Amino acid sequence: MSERELYCDACEGVRPFETPPCADGHGPDCPELVCTGCGTAMLVATVAVRASRLAPQRRRSPHRHAA
Repeated sequence: MSERELYCDACEGVRPFETPPCADGHGPDCPELVCTGCGTAMLVATVAVRASRLAPQRRRSPHRHAA
C-alpha cells in the first residue's frame, strides 16, 4: 500500500491517506484513497487538457485599419 498526506474534510486537517487493496488491478496508482484517521474514502482524478486550448488566441482589433 502506498501512503501520502492530504487534507481530510472529515478530520478537518492534513492526514495520511493510503491506497487500499485495489480489485481493479491499479496497484499503487489506484485513484481510490482512504484516510487512515477516520476511514473517509477519496477518489483522486486527473484531467488532461491540450495546452493549445488554454493559450489565449490573438485576434485582430476591429478598430484597427490597415494603412
